[in-house]
Amino acid sequence: MNVIKSRKRRQYSAEFKAPVALEAIRGAHTINEIAGRFEVHPNQVTQWKKQLLQGATELFSRQRHRQSKANETEKDHLYQEIGKLKVECDWLKKKSEQLGW
Repeated sequence: MNVIKSRKRRQYSAEFKAPVALEAIRGAHTINEIAGRFEVHPNQVTQWKKQLLQGATELFSRQRHRQSKANETEKDHLYQEIGKLKVECDWLKKKSEQLGW
């Protein structure tokens, strides 16, 4: 009877994956060389490279979206302040006319 031992899957941290993927993107070495040096499967290196490239575009688009949202919030606040000051200015003009100033 053959008993198959299950091997526990290795999990890699982001701190490990990032330099491996960056090395693959640089292209100075082949995927097989990189995989051998970091002791991972070449398919894993390719997958991490692909994830990094996809994640980079999302990083920049989220940052722009976040900045845009912050600008909108600030703009709304400034328009509210302008409206409040305009109402106060109109009220002061009206009162000064009533008092004959």
